[in-house]
Amino acid sequence: MAMTIETAMEFLLPSWWEIEVSVAASLFVIVVYWLFTYRTGDFVADRSLGDVNSTNPVDDVKVKMGQLKGDPQSNSAYLIKLELLAAKNLIGANLNGTSDPYAVITCGTEKRFSSMVPGSRNPMWGEEFNFSVDELPVQINVTIYDWDIIWKSTVLGSVTVTVESEGQTGAVWHTLDSISGQVCLHIRTIKLSGNSSRVMNGYVGANARRRITLDKQGPTVVHQKPGPLQTIFNLDPDDVVEHSYSCALERSFLYHGRMYVSAWHICFHSNVFSKQMKVVIPFEDIDEIRRSQHAFINPAITIILRMGAGGHGVPPLGSPDGRVRYKFASFWNRNHALRALQRAAKNYEAMLEAEKKERAESALRAHSSSVRGSLTQAQIPEDSVPKTGKLPAFIKEEVLVRIYNDVFPCTAEQFFNILLNDGSNFTNEYRSVRKDTNLDMGQWHAADEYDGQVREITFRTLCNSPMCPPDTAMTEYQHAVLSPDKEMLVFETVQQAHDVPFGSYFEVHCRWCLETNAENSSTIDIKVGAHFKKWCLMQSKIKSGAINEYKKEVEVMLEVARSYIKSNTSTSMTDTTPSSHFVAQDGT
Repeated sequence: MAMTIETAMEFLLPSWWEIEVSVAASLFVIVVYWLFTYRTGDFVADRSLGDVNSTNPVDDVKVKMGQLKGDPQSNSAYLIKLELLAAKNLIGANLNGTSDPYAVITCGTEKRFSSMVPGSRNPMWGEEFNFSVDELPVQINVTIYDWDIIWKSTVLGSVTVTVESEGQTGAVWHTLDSISGQVCLHIRTIKLSGNSSRVMNGYVGANARRRITLDKQGPTVVHQKPGPLQTIFNLDPDDVVEHSYSCALERSFLYHGRMYVSAWHICFHSNVFSKQMKVVIPFEDIDEIRRSQHAFINPAITIILRMGAGGHGVPPLGSPDGRVRYKFASFWNRNHALRALQRAAKNYEAMLEAEKKERAESALRAHSSSVRGSLTQAQIPEDSVPKTGKLPAFIKEEVLVRIYNDVFPCTAEQFFNILLNDGSNFTNEYRSVRKDTNLDMGQWHAADEYDGQVREITFRTLCNSPMCPPDTAMTEYQHAVLSPDKEMLVFETVQQAHDVPFGSYFEVHCRWCLETNAENSSTIDIKVGAHFKKWCLMQSKIKSGAINEYKKEVEVMLEVARSYIKSNTSTSMTDTTPSSHFVAQDGT
């Protein structure tokens, strides 16, 4: 029995020689893996970023977003350019007496990450970070951490610098609040003029969009089931995941996680060895998206951020030109993911251009419809005025759908003179029936930007949707054109709600066409549609709700109009002379 146990123990337990060989082999594998991933991987990335003369054009596919470069925050008064130059005599947090330092720079609510410099107590960065503030003085905090593969990063020291006025400080060494260490910063503060904002230049980034959204939205919150962008990254409800990919973020080694792509951000989340990593990259900060390699054989995607953007959530990789980057590898299909990211970047760029155009058209419509705007020399954006002789359309015809077609008991000319003319009381009666309040009507007047005449009315109307407040402020721009023979009238309206959820995202466009077919009757055709100035979460629901609500409004309007015309027939029907305020459309 004893011999059997002894034989089994000799068979199951390894010898000292086997233990020594196993340990040596394990150490060799670890060293080789570290050399390839930590050293060679960065070298390949840098080489891929600098290789602009590749023989294969497919390998050099990238998205140039030059117009997205710029300084953040369109509504800010000061731009602060902080250059993180270097640090020296940092605490050695690693067992070998070195550190893997990176910096986190905080200014107000903005937080940026520098790249990580491996194995150094005297790191050199040379990276720039742009911050925008509304007023001075402001405090900037620079905290230097030691990156750890598994555990939480260790604080090596921090310093708070106060920026009190414009100008630049030069390269100044600041002592950290630790037993050892200094950091060298160069800070330059620039006061922004009114015409240097990115909104004026057609750029509205993610933060600017958030500011506009909060300003325009009413107090009502639309409750939607939160997605991963809300639960993990705490982004706004209108950020919806369009694509998601399983991939890995390159750091000391590959941190496997998941990438989420929305219309505004590229996000990544990983939880390896209980080390949470969250990266949120706004499309406004992306300079290039290109393919690359990790450790020679692993296809990867490199996202290069514009100068001054800094990292977001996790220290990025550095590069000789000062731009930081994030590298993602281990995609199931790298090329498919790359094309999707490039499309998302192009869609973001197109969305900015569309919003710029919509703002210009809205400004033009508001300026033309306002009597005050017509009588005063208000400045209109030059790109909103058509360069050719063709006048712009008042509404978006492609969004319209027919909701009513019938015969109406008056001619086209009488419809305007009796119901819409400045001296008519029809609008007051109609709005009273609908229980609208605070009605303020402008006067019809000719506009250089549109044919016919335009005017603006404002009022408060009741809301029937459970998602909306009890009532909301409304602005309605009206446009009327009478044909030269007085047989056809086109009456167009654009309604803008101010206090409803996503009210700044859409407008209700409507067109009434009346064509005289007898002495005292005409055919009336009504079309309506919801025009979205930018994409929103509940687009289909808002569109159907707006059309259904306007159908009810039309029923009430036509009923009141018939009654009003019948009561004013004795005076209005006999008056065939067009109003002195109305300008007919030219024959051309």
